[in-house]
Amino acid sequence: MAEDPYRVLGVSSDASDAEIKRAYRKLARQYHPDRNPDDAAAEERFKAIQAAYENVGTAEARREYDQSRRMEDMFAGGGFQGNPFGGGFGGADLGDIISQFMGGRGAPRGFDNRSSSGFGGQPQSPSIEPAQPIRGADIEAGLDILLEQASQGSEVKFSHRRLRRCEKCKGSSFGKSRRCAPCSGTGVQTKGSTLTVKVPPNAEHGQLLRLKGMGHEHPEGDPGDLRITLRLDAQEGRRWEEGRLVQEVPIPVTTLLLGGKVRISTPAGKRVQIDVPEGTRIGDRRRLQGHGHSGGPLDIEFILAEPNTLSKSQRKALERLKDSGL
Repeated sequence: MAEDPYRVLGVSSDASDAEIKRAYRKLARQYHPDRNPDDAAAEERFKAIQAAYENVGTAEARREYDQSRRMEDMFAGGGFQGNPFGGGFGGADLGDIISQFMGGRGAPRGFDNRSSSGFGGQPQSPSIEPAQPIRGADIEAGLDILLEQASQGSEVKFSHRRLRRCEKCKGSSFGKSRRCAPCSGTGVQTKGSTLTVKVPPNAEHGQLLRLKGMGHEHPEGDPGDLRITLRLDAQEGRRWEEGRLVQEVPIPVTTLLLGGKVRISTPAGKRVQIDVPEGTRIGDRRRLQGHGHSGGPLDIEFILAEPNTLSKSQRKALERLKDSGL
């Protein structure tokens, strides 16, 4: 089984596209062959990072990967061979078509489910449950916004693709023996459009916005809904963990060992001074109440500040520490 690209890149599945790009660049620099010559383990890791980014590194690739994963979960990895509905899809891809039909309720008009057979070939008993209304499948999508947009509220453009009734047959060819050329008898076609999504003030990371009737259209029923999950881009050095905003704070090794003070800039742009206790370890955290998104908590995580180059005095000091056994 292929590795989860989100896990490989060290981000959550609800991370913003920008966070994924930042994580990729950081890891690619760390494991690049030029930086790790003749290191087979680093080369293998670098290839895994490249493959993961190809899966989720762009909005389009990520959308296709997430849809494919949802389909695999839905059908337990059974997969499909060819077109289960016969013929082409009139511009609609297989994943959309299957999602459309799985999202529907009941059966097409003219379909008598009392005469259908089960997997064993035996007639099924008539259902005593009332027929559910037919509707298209809901669409799940993510929308990246900045913290400022989430705090103040904003209107954001969103590129949207969904199945819509065929313009020629109006869905009437679905389930019929005759074929409509544009939709190949499916009754639907994939269409694209641009929507304006209204983000309410103080929106939260992971908040769900439901747009009624903007999901896939069913050839014979009501359309589903569009379910948009907001992904707040916390920007460089910050990330979300289960709804908590975490900010990395680089600390020199001397401050970690001896203690000291450090100043950080919060998401609201405020400068805050933090006391670093003696013997602080990499990965230790502190919680600052009221300094996170929209006045919520901010978790700070201490990481090691790694200088790109060392001055002569720094090198000499480190050599003395090395000689002392530290």
